[in-house]
Amino acid sequence: MDDRHDQEEIYSQRIKAGKRTYFFDVKATRGQDYYLTITESKRRQNGDDSVSYEKHKIFLYKEDFLKFVDALQDAVDYVREELLSPEEVAELDRPRDYDDRDQPRREAERPAFDPNRADDNY
Repeated sequence: MDDRHDQEEIYSQRIKAGKRTYFFDVKATRGQDYYLTITESKRRQNGDDSVSYEKHKIFLYKEDFLKFVDALQDAVDYVREELLSPEEVAELDRPRDYDDRDQPRREAERPAFDPNRADDNY
Protein backbone atom coordinates (compact mmCIF):
# COMPACT_ATOMS: atom_id res chain seq x y z
CA MET A 1 0.00 0.00 0.00
CA ASP A 2 1.24 3.51 -0.78
CA ASP A 3 2.25 5.23 2.50
CA ARG A 4 1.32 8.65 1.13
CA HIS A 5 -2.37 7.74 1.46
CA ASP A 6 -1.92 6.82 5.14
CA GLN A 7 -0.93 10.34 6.16
CA GLU A 8 -3.44 12.57 7.88
CA GLU A 9 -3.14 16.27 7.09
CA ILE A 10 -3.60 18.32 10.26
CA TYR A 11 -2.79 21.89 9.18
CA SER A 12 -1.91 23.66 5.96
CA GLN A 13 -0.79 27.16 5.08
CA ARG A 14 0.01 28.61 1.67
CA ILE A 15 2.28 31.60 1.05
CA LYS A 16 2.35 33.19 -2.39
CA ALA A 17 5.65 34.79 -3.40
CA GLY A 18 5.66 35.94 -7.03
CA LYS A 19 6.05 32.91 -9.32
CA ARG A 20 6.62 30.71 -6.27
CA THR A 21 4.16 29.35 -3.75
CA TYR A 22 5.24 27.79 -0.48
CA PHE A 23 3.10 25.22 1.33
CA PHE A 24 3.56 24.34 4.99
CA ASP A 25 1.65 21.15 5.80
CA VAL A 26 1.56 19.38 9.16
CA LYS A 27 0.80 15.70 8.81
CA ALA A 28 0.52 12.66 11.05
CA THR A 29 1.24 9.03 10.37
CA ARG A 30 -1.17 6.33 11.50
CA GLY A 31 0.96 6.05 14.63
CA GLN A 32 0.40 9.77 15.36
CA ASP A 33 3.99 10.70 14.60
CA TYR A 34 3.93 14.34 13.43
CA TYR A 35 6.01 15.95 10.74
CA LEU A 36 6.03 19.01 8.53
CA THR A 37 6.39 19.15 4.77
CA ILE A 38 7.58 22.38 3.21
CA THR A 39 6.93 22.51 -0.52
CA GLU A 40 8.14 25.12 -2.97
CA SER A 41 6.10 25.19 -6.16
CA LYS A 42 7.45 27.35 -8.97
CA ARG A 43 5.35 28.24 -11.99
CA ARG A 44 7.13 27.75 -15.33
CA GLN A 45 6.00 29.01 -18.73
CA ASN A 46 6.83 26.38 -21.35
CA GLY A 47 7.87 27.16 -24.93
CA ASP A 48 4.45 26.09 -26.23
CA ASP A 49 2.71 28.61 -23.91
CA SER A 50 1.56 25.89 -21.54
CA VAL A 51 2.26 26.16 -17.82
CA SER A 52 3.93 23.61 -15.59
CA TYR A 53 5.01 23.60 -11.97
CA GLU A 54 8.39 22.56 -10.60
CA LYS A 55 8.11 21.32 -7.01
CA HIS A 56 10.67 20.75 -4.29
CA LYS A 57 9.73 19.25 -0.94
CA ILE A 58 11.42 19.07 2.46
CA PHE A 59 10.27 16.66 5.15
CA LEU A 60 10.93 17.94 8.65
CA TYR A 61 10.37 15.53 11.51
CA LYS A 62 9.14 16.70 14.91
CA GLU A 63 12.39 15.87 16.69
CA ASP A 64 14.16 18.37 14.42
CA PHE A 65 11.63 21.26 14.65
CA LEU A 66 13.54 23.32 17.21
CA LYS A 67 16.93 22.83 15.52
CA PHE A 68 15.39 23.86 12.19
CA VAL A 69 13.67 26.95 13.62
CA ASP A 70 16.87 28.00 15.43
CA ALA A 71 19.00 27.59 12.30
CA LEU A 72 16.47 29.44 10.14
CA GLN A 73 16.28 32.30 12.66
CA ASP A 74 20.09 32.47 12.85
CA ALA A 75 20.33 32.67 9.05
CA VAL A 76 17.63 35.37 8.83
CA ASP A 77 19.28 37.36 11.64
CA TYR A 78 22.65 37.12 9.87
CA VAL A 79 21.20 38.44 6.61
CA ARG A 80 19.36 41.25 8.41
CA GLU A 81 22.31 42.29 10.59
CA GLU A 82 25.27 41.70 8.29
CA LEU A 83 24.10 41.95 4.69
CA LEU A 84 21.15 44.32 4.41
CA SER A 85 21.06 48.08 4.54
CA PRO A 86 18.81 49.81 7.11
CA GLU A 87 16.41 50.63 4.25
CA GLU A 88 16.18 46.97 3.22
CA VAL A 89 15.55 45.91 6.82
CA ALA A 90 12.80 48.54 7.10
CA GLU A 91 11.21 47.14 3.94
CA LEU A 92 11.29 43.62 5.43
CA ASP A 93 9.63 44.93 8.60
CA ARG A 94 6.87 46.72 6.68
CA PRO A 95 3.41 45.26 7.42
CA ARG A 96 2.10 43.09 4.60
CA ASP A 97 -1.40 42.66 3.24
CA TYR A 98 -2.50 39.04 2.88
CA ASP A 99 -5.09 37.52 0.61
CA ASP A 100 -7.63 35.63 2.79
CA ARG A 101 -6.34 32.26 1.58
CA ASP A 102 -2.78 33.18 2.51
CA GLN A 103 -3.41 34.88 5.83
CA PRO A 104 -1.53 33.24 8.67
CA ARG A 105 -3.53 32.41 11.74
CA ARG A 106 -3.41 35.09 14.39
CA GLU A 107 -1.11 34.31 17.30
CA ALA A 108 -4.08 33.75 19.63
CA GLU A 109 -5.42 31.05 17.26
CA ARG A 110 -2.15 29.10 17.16
CA PRO A 111 -1.58 26.34 19.68
CA ALA A 112 1.56 26.87 21.73
CA PHE A 113 4.41 24.65 20.58
CA ASP A 114 5.76 22.62 23.47
CA PRO A 115 8.52 20.20 22.43
CA ASN A 116 8.24 18.40 25.76
CA ARG A 117 4.53 17.71 25.47
CA ALA A 118 3.91 13.97 25.61
CA ASP A 119 0.16 13.50 25.52
CA ASP A 120 -1.40 11.64 22.60
CA ASN A 121 -3.82 14.44 21.71
CA TYR A 122 -1.03 16.72 20.52
